[in-house]
Amino acid sequence: MAHILGFEGVSVSLGSRPILGDLNVSFGDGARIGIVGPNGGGKSTLLKLMTHALEPDVGQVTMVSGTRFAVLTQADSLDPLAEVAQAIHGDSERFEWASDAAMRALHDGLIPDIPLDKRVGELSGGQRRRVALAATLAAPSDVVVLDEPTNHLDIEGITYLARYLNERFGRGEGALVVVTHDRWFLDAVCDRLWEVVPGNDGAGGRDPQPGHVEEYEGGYAAYVLQRAERARLAQAAAEKRANLLRKELAWLRRGAPARTSKPRFRIEAANELIANEPPPRDTIELAKMTTSRLGKQVVDLEDVWFSYDAGAREAIEAGEQPAQVSAEFTLQDVTLRLAPGERIGILGGNGAGKSSLLGLLNGTFEPTAGRIKRGKTVVLATLSQETRELDEIGERRVVEAVHDIASHVMVGKKELTAAQLVEMMGFTRERAWTKVSELSGGERRRLQLMRLMIGEPNVLLLDEPTNDLDTDTLAAVEDLLDSWPGTLVVVSHDRYFLERTTDHQVAVMHHRVRDLPGGVDQYLELREAEIADAGAQGAGSASGSTGSGEVSEPTAKKTSDPAKERAAKKTMARLERQMGKLTEKIEKLGVTLGDVSASVAETGAYDQLAELGREIAELKDEHEALELEWLEAAEEVERWG
Repeated sequence: MAHILGFEGVSVSLGSRPILGDLNVSFGDGARIGIVGPNGGGKSTLLKLMTHALEPDVGQVTMVSGTRFAVLTQADSLDPLAEVAQAIHGDSERFEWASDAAMRALHDGLIPDIPLDKRVGELSGGQRRRVALAATLAAPSDVVVLDEPTNHLDIEGITYLARYLNERFGRGEGALVVVTHDRWFLDAVCDRLWEVVPGNDGAGGRDPQPGHVEEYEGGYAAYVLQRAERARLAQAAAEKRANLLRKELAWLRRGAPARTSKPRFRIEAANELIANEPPPRDTIELAKMTTSRLGKQVVDLEDVWFSYDAGAREAIEAGEQPAQVSAEFTLQDVTLRLAPGERIGILGGNGAGKSSLLGLLNGTFEPTAGRIKRGKTVVLATLSQETRELDEIGERRVVEAVHDIASHVMVGKKELTAAQLVEMMGFTRERAWTKVSELSGGERRRLQLMRLMIGEPNVLLLDEPTNDLDTDTLAAVEDLLDSWPGTLVVVSHDRYFLERTTDHQVAVMHHRVRDLPGGVDQYLELREAEIADAGAQGAGSASGSTGSGEVSEPTAKKTSDPAKERAAKKTMARLERQMGKLTEKIEKLGVTLGDVSASVAETGAYDQLAELGREIAELKDEHEALELEWLEAAEEVERWG
């Protein structure tokens, strides 16, 4: 394998804080490297060193002369005035890339629903992310670096991306480096994992220590096995972490679907670790506990139809049958019964109606037709995709925010205090006393889940719960859910999390809900067959297509709703005010940063410099999130106007 890039004794610090130290790793042609580690541990710094966006303080980064990088960052850097085709292929003539079968397949796999002549600024946040991913993969490169590439992709898109990357880099031409929390994707694509182990900043009187990188052969399953083996051999490893690893290892070895090739180390040692490990959860015992808490009825949807069009409800109330109403229905003729202790995963493409289904289950929406019955003892909680509900308690500490809900909680047969639960969910003692307003996105997500769980619901709805969480935190969440006695509904594009936490899956397809006895694999087979049929039927009309994004099917009739249009405009105005305030804050902090930088050599205010940089980065992240919301609100105005 020809050498491409290597780190030789590399160390880097931010001000007085050591970030990474003594890095000695390398890769060559054909490498498919996954990078994992906790949020804020140094993964982004490692990528910057790799791509020469950041120079090391000590050591050197060596690479073959002329090495070309294609980098997908989490920031949105696309030109909003550019058309989609231009954003992906630059100034290349259409015939140059349209004649390439690989490029056409890339379009079909990542942006099948996005017209190529549409301007980037008119796209939703998820669509922009997919265009950026396509542009990165289409660019000529020797090393492709992807930071969270599965964000905004549904399960079909993630499966396609894994297949594409395996075919491209499996030929030994170039290298792939990917940072992701999607464990199925890591297992499917990567043949080596780098774990960024964070150091410490010297708090509590300790000596500051930089983070470092540990290498593992194989994908995620092999990584878990090797970590468990290292924990067994190193008796000093924390017992709590070893127990958690053994539990996940038992599931990987016994219950997980077929995964990648066998890891290259002693399988016998791994089997010894889990010889006496019970299954992740006792389904029968949990069902008994749940029935005693819930009764026999949980939530039943019977012949439910749902539409956002207010006229549809009026027509049905006037006596029309739902199938005869000329309105667009998001869900049609849905019957779904949740049983006590049931653990169900919901699959479906973006916009298929999954969030609408959750809204019906938790009472946010009322059915346009049909009926919903809820048990009298149901205590329902929903983990939303956003964490805005935490804004109201921004000045509370993490432990206080959990203690406000309850001082103790039962996890399995063990009673935990708020402080113990916070520690279980990955908050160090220092972070446990951090203000909620100062938490990162992943930490806010963890706190949001803890506050729901400690409220002792017996029905829990999780909408994309894996967003912003690292792999260790996800394992801790799964461990918590294993012993939680209640009915669980999960909507997620994270295949690993779905298979790990739910016992069976259903799909939202063609506005209906269908059962999937074969799980995620069956869903992907159904979607592939559906796409193949659609391609065969549309082959004749598609032969004359220019590839500009035109479709042969009649476009859906635009529905007008002045009330929703006004609400969306109000949302846009509110977001514009918030973005304006953030811009002012960023500009003021930028001036302060410049002043501090100019005098830092004399004052030694490196900590202040680092803190200002962190504040500016967080404000910029918040501004980007508001921009995405503004674009979505603008789409609503266009939809209902």
